[in-house]
Amino acid sequence: MNVDGKPIRPIWLDEDGVSVKVIDQRQLPHRFVVADLKTVDQVIHAIREMFVRGAPLIGVTGAYGVMIAAAQARDAADVLVSVQEECVRLRAARPTAVNLAWGVDRVLDRVMSAGPGESLIAIARDEASAIAEEEAENCRLIGVHGAALIEAISRQRGGGTVNILTHCNAGWLACIEYGTATAPIYEAFNRGVKVHVWVDETRPLNQGARLTAWELGKHGVPHTVITDNAGGHLMQHGRVDLVIVGTDRSTHTGDVANKIGTYLKALAARDNGIPFYVALPSSTFDWTMRDGVREIPIEERNPDEVRYIQGLYDGNLVRVLVPPENSPAADFAFDVTPARLVTGFITERGICGASQAEIHELFPEHE
Repeated sequence: MNVDGKPIRPIWLDEDGVSVKVIDQRQLPHRFVVADLKTVDQVIHAIREMFVRGAPLIGVTGAYGVMIAAAQARDAADVLVSVQEECVRLRAARPTAVNLAWGVDRVLDRVMSAGPGESLIAIARDEASAIAEEEAENCRLIGVHGAALIEAISRQRGGGTVNILTHCNAGWLACIEYGTATAPIYEAFNRGVKVHVWVDETRPLNQGARLTAWELGKHGVPHTVITDNAGGHLMQHGRVDLVIVGTDRSTHTGDVANKIGTYLKALAARDNGIPFYVALPSSTFDWTMRDGVREIPIEERNPDEVRYIQGLYDGNLVRVLVPPENSPAADFAFDVTPARLVTGFITERGICGASQAEIHELFPEHE
């Protein structure tokens, strides 16, 4: 995507060919900072502390982490054992997003199957780069398929503005290009469809207010930042035509884990007869889990993320304590929306209903 007229991605290969650079998304929108990831420890730290976040981007970062592990292991007594041990650490960096283990395992499998004399670093680099390009293309296709939904609503409204509500950041910052939930929005906007996006602030880290609003603004898409609890009110008064969110892990039966608060948006959408779609590449499906509420691990993060809020004051980024200093806090990072509340999935292969039968019809190789 373009930022101030310049193409950029949230992660890219460094010139040295054995490390990567990432946008430190904790600093956005007020500062644009690039971080170097040269060690596995730095990759794990970047994932845990959310320099990088969003299921597809976490997966690609983990994939490049295997390349970095291979570079670190060059002088190890047993290179393959060393890489395998580091991959265990990489997989554990964050528990909810299934893409992380998927990306790490895909590159590790390729490394473990290397023939005599092959460069493990080059193999890992090529596979990680292939994953990045595939995920970018998947997101582009999500945009193509999802834009048809927006165009249909536009036609029903006689060409009027389509109001879309989204939660958290499922844009190109969370992916490689285009985003998942934002991909249909960008595609429709580029086709000349009038769109307006209600951007949930998405507490506690405000990924909507900080990141989605920044993205949309850079692309020129009309948008309005709202408090997390305003969505139901807007839906009741006919000011939302469509809800599109992303997901960090979805079961092959249609349950959806996404940023905390998504479940409440789905309930409000159902109560008001508003379509609720989830946009995801197939790498975000968990093909083993059936009951999302019971089985998907929900990450609990540092309660200080709830207690403090970050913002710009007098040119400086500052943290401000909100509740009483001694009040306990809890920080549940995700919730699960049951399949019965999901209108459908927007994937790189098209749109399907949120049921095992329809998902597997679109992806029969996972039967």
